[in-house]
Amino acid sequence: MSGDTTTLVKNLSCWNTPVDPIPLGGGITNTNFTVQDGERKYVVRIGEDIPVHGIMRFNELSASRAAHGAGLSPEVFHSENGVLVIDFIASRTLSPADIRNLVMLEQIVPIIRRVHHDIPRYLEGPVLSFWVFQVLRDYRRTLRQANSRMIADLDGLESIAHELEHAVGSVHLVFGHNDLLAANFLDDGQRLWIIDWDYAGFNSPLFDLANLASNNEFDVDLEHRLLELYFHDGVPDKVWQSFSAMKCASLLREAMWSMVSEIHSTLDFDYVAYTTENLERFNTVYEHYKLNRS
Repeated sequence: MSGDTTTLVKNLSCWNTPVDPIPLGGGITNTNFTVQDGERKYVVRIGEDIPVHGIMRFNELSASRAAHGAGLSPEVFHSENGVLVIDFIASRTLSPADIRNLVMLEQIVPIIRRVHHDIPRYLEGPVLSFWVFQVLRDYRRTLRQANSRMIADLDGLESIAHELEHAVGSVHLVFGHNDLLAANFLDDGQRLWIIDWDYAGFNSPLFDLANLASNNEFDVDLEHRLLELYFHDGVPDKVWQSFSAMKCASLLREAMWSMVSEIHSTLDFDYVAYTTENLERFNTVYEHYKLNRS
């Protein structure tokens, strides 16, 4: 987004009073602000389409509206090119430790199930899919074209991704959030909300479950409990094997997302360190995956 983003936010046509945008930290894809307009407070998300990450703002808007319709997300107040204004929820963002708390997890899993099965009833117009292995294929092309510093590793990662896609096998299609970081859950003291629909799209439910587990560093026992809570009737070995492969793919996607961001993002964030951290986590989990399959 070119120009002074603070001035852009101040001058949005939706305000009823003069506003003073306050930067909201933590974002590594968008620039975010809070705005007090009279009695109401809002979050403003500034960000154009990011084709290298599959982020298309028409899709984020559709998913955000549908998530509100399903009672899961704050209401969209205003939107225009590169701008999304949503209601501010007085709340705290969850931490990975919160997500790993079994009492909290028992509240989160029904929300994930509602994302998967309720949101499609509220979707209007075209929406995207999110197949992590196609994302990885496109990331490899992008990194090769940009002569990434990681180019020597891409052939090996491509071979691993192909192996993992085969291991996942056929899937049941649902609507996924696809970015289940702890900070995308809000607790207002009475209920939980889920936010940030940049990567939303139709997908396997296993990706959201694996993404939740990998982003929040579940141990094996908690992963089993997660699947039991989601599937109710026990977890067949094939589901567990597919989940384990998808967890590796989720971590690989996070690492390659960061590799691409090193090249294309203009935000002030240490993507090189984030790449290193996520590659180390991926390698550890993938080695464990191979040992359990042998």
